[in-house]
Amino acid sequence: MEIQIKNYMEDLVSNQLEDIMKKNNCKCFCEKCKADITALALNHLPTKYVATEKGICYAKISSYENQCLIDIVTAITNGIKIVEKYPRHTNDE
Repeated sequence: MEIQIKNYMEDLVSNQLEDIMKKNNCKCFCEKCKADITALALNHLPTKYVATEKGICYAKISSYENQCLIDIVTAITNGIKIVEKYPRHTNDE
Protein backbone atom coordinates (compact mmCIF):
# COMPACT_ATOMS: atom_id res chain seq x y z
CA MET A 1 0.00 0.00 0.00
CA GLU A 2 1.47 3.32 -1.07
CA ILE A 3 1.12 6.17 1.39
CA GLN A 4 0.35 9.51 -0.17
CA ILE A 5 0.96 12.82 1.51
CA LYS A 6 -1.62 15.43 0.64
CA ASN A 7 -2.21 19.08 1.49
CA TYR A 8 -5.87 18.83 2.48
CA MET A 9 -6.17 22.64 2.26
CA GLU A 10 -6.19 22.19 -1.55
CA ASP A 11 -9.49 20.28 -1.27
CA LEU A 12 -10.96 22.86 1.08
CA VAL A 13 -10.12 25.72 -1.30
CA SER A 14 -11.31 23.90 -4.42
CA ASN A 15 -14.60 23.01 -2.70
CA GLN A 16 -15.31 26.69 -1.98
CA LEU A 17 -13.78 28.29 -5.08
CA GLU A 18 -16.66 28.47 -7.58
CA ASP A 19 -19.25 29.50 -4.98
CA ILE A 20 -17.05 32.36 -3.81
CA MET A 21 -16.28 33.35 -7.42
CA LYS A 22 -20.03 33.50 -8.13
CA LYS A 23 -20.69 35.55 -4.99
CA ASN A 24 -17.96 37.97 -6.11
CA ASN A 25 -19.47 38.24 -9.62
CA CYS A 26 -16.25 37.08 -11.27
CA LYS A 27 -15.92 37.92 -14.94
CA CYS A 28 -13.94 34.82 -15.90
CA PHE A 29 -14.26 31.21 -14.82
CA CYS A 30 -11.62 29.76 -17.14
CA GLU A 31 -9.25 27.09 -15.81
CA LYS A 32 -6.27 29.48 -15.91
CA CYS A 33 -8.00 32.07 -13.71
CA LYS A 34 -9.31 29.42 -11.32
CA ALA A 35 -5.81 27.92 -11.01
CA ASP A 36 -4.27 31.35 -10.37
CA ILE A 37 -6.88 32.20 -7.72
CA THR A 38 -6.36 28.81 -6.07
CA ALA A 39 -2.57 29.20 -6.03
CA LEU A 40 -2.78 32.70 -4.57
CA ALA A 41 -5.23 31.55 -1.90
CA LEU A 42 -3.14 28.51 -0.94
CA ASN A 43 -0.03 30.67 -0.63
CA HIS A 44 -1.82 32.65 2.09
CA LEU A 45 -3.28 29.73 4.02
CA PRO A 46 -1.64 27.29 6.42
CA THR A 47 -0.96 23.86 5.01
CA LYS A 48 -2.84 20.85 6.36
CA TYR A 49 -0.76 17.86 5.32
CA VAL A 50 -2.29 14.44 5.92
CA ALA A 51 -0.90 10.97 5.27
CA THR A 52 -3.66 8.70 6.62
CA GLU A 53 -7.43 8.35 6.51
CA LYS A 54 -7.46 9.33 10.18
CA GLY A 55 -5.52 12.48 9.27
CA ILE A 56 -8.08 13.31 6.57
CA CYS A 57 -10.92 12.91 9.08
CA TYR A 58 -9.12 15.17 11.55
CA ALA A 59 -8.48 17.78 8.86
CA LYS A 60 -12.14 17.68 7.80
CA ILE A 61 -13.29 18.27 11.36
CA SER A 62 -10.89 21.15 11.94
CA SER A 63 -11.79 22.69 8.57
CA TYR A 64 -15.32 23.31 9.79
CA GLU A 65 -14.14 25.67 12.49
CA ASN A 66 -15.44 29.17 11.77
CA GLN A 67 -12.01 30.79 11.64
CA CYS A 68 -10.74 28.25 9.12
CA LEU A 69 -13.70 28.93 6.81
CA ILE A 70 -13.28 32.69 7.23
CA ASP A 71 -9.59 32.40 6.35
CA ILE A 72 -10.40 30.36 3.22
CA VAL A 73 -13.07 32.80 2.02
CA THR A 74 -10.75 35.75 2.67
CA ALA A 75 -7.81 34.14 0.84
CA ILE A 76 -9.94 33.22 -2.18
CA THR A 77 -11.55 36.68 -2.28
CA ASN A 78 -8.13 38.35 -2.20
CA GLY A 79 -6.94 35.99 -4.95
CA ILE A 80 -9.95 36.95 -7.07
CA LYS A 81 -9.15 40.66 -6.71
CA ILE A 82 -5.56 40.13 -7.84
CA VAL A 83 -6.41 37.85 -10.78
CA GLU A 84 -9.15 40.17 -12.02
CA LYS A 85 -6.79 43.12 -11.83
CA TYR A 86 -3.89 41.25 -13.47
CA PRO A 87 -5.29 38.35 -15.55
CA ARG A 88 -2.74 36.21 -17.39
CA HIS A 89 -4.82 36.24 -20.57
CA THR A 90 -6.79 38.59 -22.78
CA ASN A 91 -10.59 38.61 -22.98
CA ASP A 92 -10.25 36.84 -26.36
CA GLU A 93 -8.88 33.65 -24.79
